[in-house]
Amino acid sequence: MLLTSIDPFVQEFERQFDRAVRQINGQGSAASMPMDGIRRADDVVLRFDLPGADPGSIEVTVDRGVLSVTARREEEYGENERVFVRERAMGAFTRRVYLSEHLDAEAIEAAYDNGVLAVRIPVLEKAKPRKVAIQRTGDGPKAIKS
Repeated sequence: MLLTSIDPFVQEFERQFDRAVRQINGQGSAASMPMDGIRRADDVVLRFDLPGADPGSIEVTVDRGVLSVTARREEEYGENERVFVRERAMGAFTRRVYLSEHLDAEAIEAAYDNGVLAVRIPVLEKAKPRKVAIQRTGDGPKAIKS
Protein backbone atom coordinates (compact mmCIF):
# COMPACT_ATOMS: atom_id res chain seq x y z
CA MET A 1 0.00 0.00 0.00
CA LEU A 2 1.42 3.34 -0.95
CA LEU A 3 -0.53 5.56 1.43
CA THR A 4 0.78 5.17 4.95
CA SER A 5 -0.37 6.35 8.33
CA ILE A 6 1.67 7.42 11.32
CA ASP A 7 -0.28 5.92 14.19
CA PRO A 8 -3.66 4.22 13.74
CA PHE A 9 -4.73 5.04 17.33
CA VAL A 10 -4.01 8.76 16.87
CA GLN A 11 -5.75 8.82 13.47
CA GLU A 12 -8.85 7.13 14.89
CA PHE A 13 -8.88 9.59 17.80
CA GLU A 14 -8.62 12.54 15.38
CA ARG A 15 -11.40 11.11 13.19
CA GLN A 16 -13.73 10.64 16.16
CA PHE A 17 -12.87 14.08 17.54
CA ASP A 18 -13.55 15.74 14.16
CA ARG A 19 -16.87 13.90 13.89
CA ALA A 20 -17.89 15.03 17.38
CA VAL A 21 -16.98 18.66 16.62
CA ARG A 22 -18.97 18.56 13.37
CA GLN A 23 -22.00 17.19 15.21
CA ILE A 24 -21.73 19.91 17.88
CA ASN A 25 -21.58 22.54 15.14
CA GLY A 26 -24.60 20.98 13.43
CA GLN A 27 -22.68 20.08 10.32
CA GLY A 28 -22.92 16.29 10.50
CA SER A 29 -20.74 14.28 8.15
CA ALA A 30 -21.18 16.80 5.31
CA ALA A 31 -18.23 18.81 6.64
CA SER A 32 -15.80 16.13 5.56
CA MET A 33 -14.00 16.00 2.24
CA PRO A 34 -14.74 12.47 0.94
CA MET A 35 -11.89 10.87 -0.97
CA ASP A 36 -11.33 7.83 -3.19
CA GLY A 37 -7.84 6.46 -3.74
CA ILE A 38 -6.98 4.40 -6.81
CA ARG A 39 -3.69 2.56 -7.34
CA ARG A 40 -2.70 2.03 -10.96
CA ALA A 41 0.45 0.57 -12.48
CA ASP A 42 2.35 3.86 -12.72
CA ASP A 43 0.57 6.19 -10.33
CA VAL A 44 -1.90 6.77 -7.54
CA VAL A 45 -4.98 8.93 -8.15
CA LEU A 46 -6.84 10.59 -5.29
CA ARG A 47 -10.29 12.03 -6.00
CA PHE A 48 -11.79 14.53 -3.55
CA ASP A 49 -15.46 15.59 -3.58
CA LEU A 50 -15.62 19.40 -3.44
CA PRO A 51 -19.08 20.30 -4.77
CA GLY A 52 -19.77 24.01 -4.79
CA ALA A 53 -16.19 24.93 -3.86
CA ASP A 54 -14.78 28.04 -5.49
CA PRO A 55 -12.06 26.70 -7.85
CA GLY A 56 -9.90 29.71 -6.95
CA SER A 57 -9.94 28.69 -3.28
CA ILE A 58 -8.60 25.18 -3.84
CA GLU A 59 -4.98 24.63 -2.81
CA VAL A 60 -2.92 21.45 -3.05
CA THR A 61 0.39 21.48 -1.18
CA VAL A 62 3.03 18.91 -0.26
CA ASP A 63 5.29 19.32 2.73
CA ARG A 64 7.54 16.58 4.12
CA GLY A 65 5.48 13.74 2.70
CA VAL A 66 2.08 15.18 3.62
CA LEU A 67 -0.34 16.14 0.85
CA SER A 68 -2.81 18.82 1.99
CA VAL A 69 -5.95 19.81 0.11
CA THR A 70 -7.75 22.97 1.22
CA ALA A 71 -10.90 24.55 -0.24
CA ARG A 72 -13.60 27.06 0.71
CA ARG A 73 -17.32 27.05 0.07
CA GLU A 74 -19.22 30.21 0.95
CA GLU A 75 -22.80 31.15 0.43
CA GLU A 76 -24.14 34.67 0.66
CA TYR A 77 -27.74 35.54 1.38
CA GLY A 78 -29.61 38.55 0.12
CA GLU A 79 -31.08 41.28 2.29
CA ASN A 80 -34.60 39.84 2.18
CA GLU A 81 -33.55 36.19 2.52
CA ARG A 82 -33.85 34.22 5.73
CA VAL A 83 -32.39 30.77 6.26
CA PHE A 84 -34.88 28.35 7.79
CA VAL A 85 -32.98 25.09 7.07
CA ARG A 86 -29.20 24.82 6.99
CA GLU A 87 -27.74 21.39 6.26
CA ARG A 88 -24.99 22.23 3.77
CA ALA A 89 -21.62 22.82 5.38
CA MET A 90 -19.88 26.08 4.52
CA GLY A 91 -16.47 27.44 5.28
CA ALA A 92 -12.96 26.02 4.92
CA PHE A 93 -12.25 22.32 4.43
CA THR A 94 -8.87 20.61 4.75
CA ARG A 95 -7.81 17.03 4.16
CA ARG A 96 -4.31 15.65 4.76
CA VAL A 97 -2.91 12.43 3.33
CA TYR A 98 0.41 10.92 4.36
CA LEU A 99 2.34 9.86 1.26
CA SER A 100 4.67 6.90 1.04
CA GLU A 101 8.33 7.44 0.17
CA HIS A 102 7.61 5.35 -2.96
CA LEU A 103 5.61 8.18 -4.52
CA ASP A 104 7.13 11.05 -6.52
CA ALA A 105 5.99 14.13 -4.59
CA GLU A 106 7.88 16.37 -7.05
CA ALA A 107 5.67 15.36 -10.01
CA ILE A 108 2.16 15.69 -8.54
CA GLU A 109 -0.57 16.96 -10.87
CA ALA A 110 -4.07 18.20 -9.96
CA ALA A 111 -7.23 19.03 -11.93
CA TYR A 112 -10.69 20.21 -10.84
CA ASP A 113 -13.79 19.32 -12.86
CA ASN A 114 -17.50 19.07 -11.98
CA GLY A 115 -16.90 19.39 -8.24
CA VAL A 116 -14.20 16.69 -8.12
CA LEU A 117 -10.51 17.40 -7.54
CA ALA A 118 -8.29 14.69 -9.01
CA VAL A 119 -4.69 14.50 -7.78
CA ARG A 120 -2.27 12.23 -9.67
CA ILE A 121 0.92 11.10 -7.92
CA PRO A 122 3.42 9.05 -9.96
CA VAL A 123 5.04 5.97 -8.44
CA LEU A 124 8.84 6.16 -8.35
CA GLU A 125 10.57 3.84 -10.80
CA LYS A 126 12.35 1.99 -7.98
CA ALA A 127 8.98 1.13 -6.38
CA LYS A 128 7.36 -0.34 -9.50
CA PRO A 129 7.10 -4.11 -9.74
CA ARG A 130 9.76 -5.67 -11.88
CA LYS A 131 10.63 -9.12 -13.10
CA VAL A 132 13.81 -10.67 -11.75
CA ALA A 133 15.89 -12.63 -14.26
CA ILE A 134 16.78 -16.17 -13.25
CA GLN A 135 20.24 -17.38 -14.18
CA ARG A 136 20.47 -20.85 -15.67
CA THR A 137 23.56 -22.96 -15.81
CA GLY A 138 24.14 -26.38 -17.29
CA ASP A 139 26.05 -27.87 -14.35
CA GLY A 140 23.43 -27.92 -11.62
CA PRO A 141 22.57 -25.36 -8.97
CA LYS A 142 25.08 -22.58 -8.72
CA ALA A 143 25.39 -20.72 -5.43
CA ILE A 144 24.88 -16.98 -5.48
CA LYS A 145 27.79 -15.25 -3.82
CA SER A 146 26.97 -12.76 -1.09
